[in-house]
Formats: sequence, C-alpha cells, structure tokens
Amino acid sequence: MTPPLIFQDGTGKSVDGMSKEMKAYFHLPGLFEFYALYRAFLPLFRGHREYFYDWCEIGSIYGAPGDCLWGGGRVGFGDARPEDAAEMTREYAVSARLTFSNSLLREEHLADKKCNALCALFENSGAVPNGIIICSDLLLDYIQRKYPGFYFVSSTTKVLTEFSLLERELNREAFRCVVPDFRLNKAYDKLNALGEDQKQKVEFLCNECCWFGCPDRKACYENVSRKNLGEDCPDHVCLSPRAERGYRFSDAMKNPGFIGIDDIQNVYLPNGFSHFKIEGRSLGSALILEFLLYYMTKPEYQLNVREEIYLDSTLDLF
Repeated sequence: MTPPLIFQDGTGKSVDGMSKEMKAYFHLPGLFEFYALYRAFLPLFRGHREYFYDWCEIGSIYGAPGDCLWGGGRVGFGDARPEDAAEMTREYAVSARLTFSNSLLREEHLADKKCNALCALFENSGAVPNGIIICSDLLLDYIQRKYPGFYFVSSTTKVLTEFSLLERELNREAFRCVVPDFRLNKAYDKLNALGEDQKQKVEFLCNECCWFGCPDRKACYENVSRKNLGEDCPDHVCLSPRAERGYRFSDAMKNPGFIGIDDIQNVYLPNGFSHFKIEGRSLGSALILEFLLYYMTKPEYQLNVREEIYLDSTLDLF
C-alpha cells in the first residue's frame, strides 16, 4: 500500500493543520553498553548542531547494566558505572531510560537491590525527566508507588502485533509512549486513523532485522528474561532463514518494516508521528555509529563525525 502524503502545495501545513516543522525524536540504544561512544558523540551533537538534521533531536538514550535482573529484550552487557551514565545524561540534558522489560518477574524479584539502587539514582537525576521501558505490570505498579518520578514506555517485548491491542495500550494513562511490534510499522490506514494524542504516543522501532515472518518473537524475548533471572535454560534457536548472518544494517534496510529517513520526513512526521526507536544494544559501537550517521547526520558532514569519533583515543569501536 502506498502511504498518503498529506501536504498541500505551498501552504507549509498538512491538510489536518499540522506544521511541517515537527521534530523526530530518536531513542538511542546503549546507555550503559555504549557509554564511551555517547561521551564522544554528545559534545558533537550539542557543539556542532550544523552537522545534524534540524528536524531531529535525541529523545532518550536507553539501556541496562549487565546482570540486571529486571532487564529484558537483550541480555545486558553494559559495564559503565551507573553514576557516570546518570551524570552524562544530566550534563547534556538527555532523558535516560532504564530498560526494565523482563516479562517474567515475580513478587520476590521486586526487592532486587541493584535495580532498586538504579531507580533511586535515576529517578530525579537532572532537569529532564528519566523513563523506564517496561513489560511487566507487576513491576510497573511497584515502581509507580516507590519511584513516582519516572515516566513509562510500554516495551516492544509485549509483541503487540494486533492493532486493537496497540490501541488499548495507547489508551493506558500509565504510558508516555508505546512501542508496537515492528510489523505494524506500515499499517498506514489504521495508524493514520488514530487520534492526535494516540499518534504522539506511538514509538516506532525503525531498524529491526528480525525475520518479518517470525512466529517466535515473544518466545525469544522470554528466553532473554529467563537468562536475566539466572535460570538455567537453553538458548533460543532462531528459525530465520538468515539467522547465521547476525545483524546487518543492509539486511534491516530490506526488511518490510524498516523505517528510513525518507519515510520519517515524508510519511510519519507529516501524519503526526514523532517518536522513533533505534535498536542495537547487543551490537557494537561501530554499528551504532552507523545508525547515528544514517538517521541524524547530514551526508556532507558524516565524514566529519566519523573522524571526530575515530580519532578519539579513548574509544575502541571494533
């Protein structure tokens, strides 16, 4: 289906009155996993704003430390000190999001000291509110009561592939944003029929490389949740025809659910959507840099950004 372009010629506004000047807010992976990369990138983004598209901003940087009981989505390997990560996001006025998307938590897990310490550290860390990406309603209720300073994002690990379930999630007041399964990214007719408040809560997962026909996505996420809980369980076996290739951005770009910068500028922003999540916590710094270059950096300045990052002697990108 061809997505509708809704701008009227020469008016500067869409047919529903929305300004062309809407911003895209990118939610970036690896707060703890790629701390050193962001330590080099954020000064560039703030100090050389001319390098980057004027229609984009950093909405948040998300992640979880390694061995995080409440973690989910990906097995965490982030080794940055939480205090350093909190200080960095505070310094550059970027929202930090803790990825607490474990779907299998039980009551006894709520007392975990490490995760509670993270909440205490990040709850009121600076002028920009911090958030939590969450799957479990049990954990949601607990954090809402004990750490009311956070906002919440409904995790893509819920695998919301039915549009009616996405709408129900969007209508929950607890969530600032909801990340649907990437297979709903191109459901244009239904997406465009959402109310404006609902549209501003949809956060699209842009660069997923997972097999579009995968029947086991939820089971894959649950396997990660079990591992984060310390359970002895076998690895999930991916049935994708290209599983042995691992993540490749070039493959993700061919995915039917892929959202590129042309899509963002010409389809999603004009129709009232402004939140876009970039996946990649389990990847490497070099590939995350490619995402930052592709989604945020003007082509004529991509070499400048590469050089600044590559020449930083504190970074090991490979």
